[in-house]
Amino acid sequence: MERYIGKGVMRGIAIGRVYLYQKADIQVTDQKISDPAAEKERFLAAVEQAKAQLTRLYGEALANVGEDHAAIFDVHKMLLEDEDYLDAAAGEIDDGYNAVYAVDLAGTQFAEMFAAMDDEYMRGRAADFKDISRRVIRILLDLPEEEIRSEEPVVLVADDLTPSETVKFDKTKILGFVTVKGSANSHTAILARSMNLPALVCVDVPLADELHGKTCVVDGFEGEFLVEPEEEILSEKVVRKNQWIADLEALEKLKGQDNVTKSGKRIDIFANIGNVKDAEEACAADAGGIGLFRSEFLYLGRDTFPSEEEQYTSYKAVLEKMEGKKVVIRTLDIGADKKVDYFGLDPEENPALGYRAIRICLDREEIFITQLRALYRAAAHGKLAIMFPMIISVDEVKRIKQIVEMVKEELTKEGYPVGEAELGIMIETPAAAVISDRLAKEVDFFSIGTNDLTQYTLAVDRQNQKLEGICDTHHEALLRLIEMTVKNAHEAGIWVGICGELGADTELTEWFLKIGVDELSVAASAVLKVRSAVRELP
Repeated sequence: MERYIGKGVMRGIAIGRVYLYQKADIQVTDQKISDPAAEKERFLAAVEQAKAQLTRLYGEALANVGEDHAAIFDVHKMLLEDEDYLDAAAGEIDDGYNAVYAVDLAGTQFAEMFAAMDDEYMRGRAADFKDISRRVIRILLDLPEEEIRSEEPVVLVADDLTPSETVKFDKTKILGFVTVKGSANSHTAILARSMNLPALVCVDVPLADELHGKTCVVDGFEGEFLVEPEEEILSEKVVRKNQWIADLEALEKLKGQDNVTKSGKRIDIFANIGNVKDAEEACAADAGGIGLFRSEFLYLGRDTFPSEEEQYTSYKAVLEKMEGKKVVIRTLDIGADKKVDYFGLDPEENPALGYRAIRICLDREEIFITQLRALYRAAAHGKLAIMFPMIISVDEVKRIKQIVEMVKEELTKEGYPVGEAELGIMIETPAAAVISDRLAKEVDFFSIGTNDLTQYTLAVDRQNQKLEGICDTHHEALLRLIEMTVKNAHEAGIWVGICGELGADTELTEWFLKIGVDELSVAASAVLKVRSAVRELP
């Protein structure tokens, strides 16, 4: 038996055969060409095709791992628009080299340049340049996508996995993940958590060919990877796995049960979704409603704005699927790490603090009005609540309410059935939290977006792995802002929920109940876990 230690990023136990995932060796030769102009056109066409692939992958990642981690595909699109990178490859073609060699040379050059930088975040871009170059080369060579070729589910073992790989894999063929590289916030770890699959990163296992096909155990509880374990140890792991499965099955028995503590204190547990299909998972998880429907998925992976009719059809489908349960839809949150080409947004040095979300909607009202028309038409088919992101002032809310009244009046005049909808705002900026007493007088509810509120409160870029150690989601300042927001909401007679990652943090469940949070909205896979935590409280 061989035993390797790693960092467990998803608890659980997987037992199966190793599938050694190694990228195919692509042969690149420095062939000379006779028509550089034609070769350059071929190169640029491949770049455009790669960008189209990344747009599609963004949409798939949004559904699989959430918006925060889908952002890497926008980063890759931006890198494919980097003039220095494109000029480097084009320059090699002008010198008479074929496009494949030119892209490989440019990718290697930029990867080495970034890998030599002092800043850890910038060093991380080295892998991104390799990834985008490999994508363009595969298109130029007309090579098929790499995939798992196995008839049975396997334990995927790799040096590391790119975001595009984790999104495209057939999830039914994966029992667990083991990677030599990675971190708790790597895309492998995120995918594992979203799929409830055991996973280890930072495992120093030699990736030799003979590893492929061997029996192995991934123990996410102990952080160990066992290859060809002895019979006695394997039996122990089988017992532990069966107990883990029994625990998961016990959670299933909580379906239909109330989210109530032993002393009778109750809280709503809703689900976060990214598209219409996710509503089915929310129903299967027995969520009490939808606490965050990210409407921007309708705007992604396409070349034009979605029409009012398209949006209405999608919103209506979710409301009908939830059969009278509350559905909270967030108006579009485009900008920052979510770029859409046809919006024509200018590059920004600090996009997280820039032109995004409600700022775009109030500046380009025609986009906002189309969405509001679709929402109020859909409201006739269920219990709808609408919330607006990135609010920082009372004036913004008052302007939103004016536009809403105008939209309802227009729809009524045109003969459309217009439903009622609660109006709320996201508390995700410190500004909104600090003036939540004033904002509460203008709306029906608050939903605290803890992901951005953490980032803005701590001045920590949540996508910068170098800052992972100081991104304290239990920081006293953050918790004080949350508590103040809840207090101000209740004093104004409105309800307040949590729709960020902290909603599923069971270390805070008791505290949320203590301060009076009315609703927790979490990933569908976490609904029953949080319900269990609530029911175990005194």
